[in-house]
Amino acid sequence: MATPRLPLAALSLKQFLQRQKVLGIYRNMLRTIKRVPDESDRKYLRDWARDEFKRNRNATEQDAIRMMITQANKHLEELQGSLALATLIR
Repeated sequence: MATPRLPLAALSLKQFLQRQKVLGIYRNMLRTIKRVPDESDRKYLRDWARDEFKRNRNATEQDAIRMMITQANKHLEELQGSLALATLIR
């Protein structure tokens, strides 16, 4: 009987958890962008988010990834804050 093997590119637990965090930020970013009222702004933000995450897809240095996670969280918070202010003004 053959024993199951891990794929050659198996992630460590730390890498797996970090990946899940990044994917969560990405999903939250796209969900938040769906709430943007103007279609052209929504398309611009969606394309921007996708491009940023794709551009950094192959990053492997842990410090750089942590910095990108922090920046992504700040962008997400700013977008959510802007949307909250926009709904208060209306």
